[in-house]
Amino acid sequence: MKTSRQSVILDIIAEQSIETQSQMLEALQARGVTSTQATVSRDIKELRLVKEIGPNGHYRYTQAGQDEVSESARRMEEIFREGCLSFDHALHTVVVRTMPGLASAVCGAVDAMGEDAVLGSVAGDDTGIIIMRNAAAAERLCAQLRRAYKR
Repeated sequence: MKTSRQSVILDIIAEQSIETQSQMLEALQARGVTSTQATVSRDIKELRLVKEIGPNGHYRYTQAGQDEVSESARRMEEIFREGCLSFDHALHTVVVRTMPGLASAVCGAVDAMGEDAVLGSVAGDDTGIIIMRNAAAAERLCAQLRRAYKR
């Protein structure tokens, strides 16, 4: 119960600006989760949510350290964009061709994306193999990479 409620709270703050605990309670109720202000207060503390100024100039709840995560994600995208020459899939496998010496870094960048369907990767010097859960997942990953990296 607690874990699922806290997961919903993280989803809520990712999707909308929540300024107060009252707004958080309303957003939880809109998703069918009943709670009290005291419980939400404890959840906020346990999740280490902090208030920051949002794009509209109002404070909103966010996870502490999000800037570090965003910077790390940007670095991973940069590694992929700069090191990857091409990629394609065959059945449940995605093959990535890279500049010499960068296959490990590029596969690491894909692993860091956190895709549940990625089972793992193996990298040589200029080629990486990403094993996906199934062929549909491999196709989706390639489509996602094409959109994200304009390939």
